[in-house]
Amino acid sequence: MKSSPKVGVVDYGTGNLRSVLKAFEFLGSDAKIVNHPSGMNDLDALVFPGQGTFDQCMQALGDTGLDDAIIKWIQADKPYFGICLGLQVLFEGSEEGTHSGLEVFSGRVKRFSSLPEGVKIPHMGWNAVKWELPLEDPMLRGLNDGDQFYFVHSFHLAEEDEKLDLMKTKYGYSFTSGISFNNCFATQFHPEKSQAKGLQIYRNFLEKISQ
Repeated sequence: MKSSPKVGVVDYGTGNLRSVLKAFEFLGSDAKIVNHPSGMNDLDALVFPGQGTFDQCMQALGDTGLDDAIIKWIQADKPYFGICLGLQVLFEGSEEGTHSGLEVFSGRVKRFSSLPEGVKIPHMGWNAVKWELPLEDPMLRGLNDGDQFYFVHSFHLAEEDEKLDLMKTKYGYSFTSGISFNNCFATQFHPEKSQAKGLQIYRNFLEKISQ
């Protein structure tokens, strides 16, 4: 493994930057905040943290030019890790707002609906993840179906692009809680809030990009 992979954490104004940054620093990466495309030039990986609203996020990305830069980054198959909103913006749009997403993949983000009585929105707290990824995928190292991760969201991905490998979680009904495609990986849950298993996912990501 190469020493100190350079990781950029995208700053779009409201993301949970510091806890994500500290998690990657704890695992030995050379992590920094990125708020302009010029900050991406020397990176080994890009991490998109997830807090805020869809339209506010897309507006901020457009104002700085990070929207086009992130699209080109993923299209070039450079390592990307999206968290919560960092997953949702990869798709065509969201019921949370009117702006288009980055449209890297087909699919839309919808609000939880038709939930059983007593199942509340937002989905907040610990829940299990089922990994529907190839068994040889290095992102699975040290992880098992049923591992618990921390969620906080009212919207989820639906009508996903068929080329994506998916992760699934049940909250009233089964929904997509993560996606994987080549060097692009994104989760609806927050690894930085998910203790040891969350750190394991980040560790797997760093080891994958350092091979």
